[in-house]
Amino acid sequence: MRSFFSNLATRLRRDQRGATAVEYGIMVSLIAVVIIVAVTLLGSNINKTFQDVACSVQGGKTFSATGGADGKGGCV
Repeated sequence: MRSFFSNLATRLRRDQRGATAVEYGIMVSLIAVVIIVAVTLLGSNINKTFQDVACSVQGGKTFSATGGADGKGGCV
């Protein structure tokens, strides 16, 4: 019985499949954190760029943060 548990413990120590899965999980989570930080930092710039493009498509207008009908930003 003792040799069975000894052999089982030896096999479990040699098995690396679980370690690889953990490494991939850590890698995926770090990539997700980098994407979230990049979107947070660049979000306002990207939003303004899309608004500028939308105003240009509407007839050569430009976007103003204080413009628009309600004063909250829009094409002028």
